[in-house]
Amino acid sequence: MARRERFKMTTSERRRRHFSDNFKIQKVRELETGKVKISELCEQYELADISVYRWLNKFGSMKGKKERIVIETDSDTKQLLELKKKLAELERIIGQKQVQLDFKDKMIELAEEMYGVDIKKKFSIQPSSTSGNTGKNTPTA
Repeated sequence: MARRERFKMTTSERRRRHFSDNFKIQKVRELETGKVKISELCEQYELADISVYRWLNKFGSMKGKKERIVIETDSDTKQLLELKKKLAELERIIGQKQVQLDFKDKMIELAEEMYGVDIKKKFSIQPSSTSGNTGKNTPTA
């Protein structure tokens, strides 16, 4: 707090100071290259930090850039392509299995109509006896 008191200026003194655009640009370049810190600049020229941030916003190299730059390594790109290929292969396999299931369901339906038997009936297995004989599959009613 004592440090701030040392640089305290009245509002009227602050309003009278104007810096040229060239000066602001020079100080922004120094900030961007890391030669000076914002706090050092504020102390040296008795500036409010908000003023320096405004200069950065106005004259900085990142001015107006709202885009994010994403850097992908070759291994990330290759891995992404491999995963996409694997996904496409799995989707193709699922499609084939679905066609097979539909075909089998249709065959069962046609066989039931042709022979007049309910093929989809559930069968239960009776527990085996101690003699080792297994029970027969019997339809449940």
